[in-house]
Amino acid sequence: MRPPLPVTTALDAIGNTPVVELRHLSSPDSAAVYVKLEGFNPTGSYKDRMALAMIEEAEQRGALTPNLTVIEYTGGSTGSSLAFVCAAKGYRFHAVSSDAFAASKLNTMRAFGAQLTLVHSPSGEISPDLIPEMMSVAATIAAQGGYYQTDQFNNQDSLIGYAGIGHELLAQFPEGVDVFCGAVGTAGMLMGVAGVLKDNSSTTRVVALEPASAPMLTLGHPGQHHVEGIGVGFLPPLLDSELYDEARAIDEAAARWTCRQLAAQEGLLVGTSSGLNVAAALELASELGPGKVVVTVACDTGLKYLEGDLFARPPTS
Repeated sequence: MRPPLPVTTALDAIGNTPVVELRHLSSPDSAAVYVKLEGFNPTGSYKDRMALAMIEEAEQRGALTPNLTVIEYTGGSTGSSLAFVCAAKGYRFHAVSSDAFAASKLNTMRAFGAQLTLVHSPSGEISPDLIPEMMSVAATIAAQGGYYQTDQFNNQDSLIGYAGIGHELLAQFPEGVDVFCGAVGTAGMLMGVAGVLKDNSSTTRVVALEPASAPMLTLGHPGQHHVEGIGVGFLPPLLDSELYDEARAIDEAAARWTCRQLAAQEGLLVGTSSGLNVAAALELASELGPGKVVVTVACDTGLKYLEGDLFARPPTS
């Protein structure tokens, strides 16, 4: 295996992430389950792909110029990625976030030089009104002038960034993917990947995922949960019902259990949304049976969640 070639900037290290097959959590009577490890991106998240696309597409249009400050409402991963990209390119970055999200993510944004405005969550949870409030605060700040809003929930440029995952999967699975599943936050990742996979093969099945306690896609109503980055309490504008075949709700406890098992049995340290993705992938693989391929993504690294209770309990069988 040849080592990767040197790159010019840290931005060139985004993408081309590996895929690993689960060897212990999956059953011989199930389809093969593969996980694309997006924690290998520079900030440890697939949001690096989205952030770079939103900034560079805006630059090419002339919408983003050096005198403007980039502003975004974010749970932390998008903000960390945008702070990283802005630092590498020399832009100022202002993040509107909340104390409901992991302190390590907030500190990562600060480390990259971001200015933070925090919206308090009384419950400490990601409630249905939290993201809309953060969006409103960001819009109010931007209205003062001198800002460029990346506005991740409405930004089609993010699909360009996430399409890279789809193109990489086509190269990594030349014989095709039977099922791809992924949790929905902005829906950019699922839609970007689904567009590429379905253009390549009409038989690829795409499954949208959400926390069972916030079943907007499956039952039509929001709820509270602790899975950062997904289950935002409303149908995201980027979600296209023509590009996915099914929506499934996955219990948050199962997602957390899966995170601990992935670390202890597969050597994969990932976050809660990744655990939810893999829990669903294992479920789908069991339904499909041998000879099929199920692929999902590990959205980010579990290193971002060590300060919370995700890995506080030992894994149990």
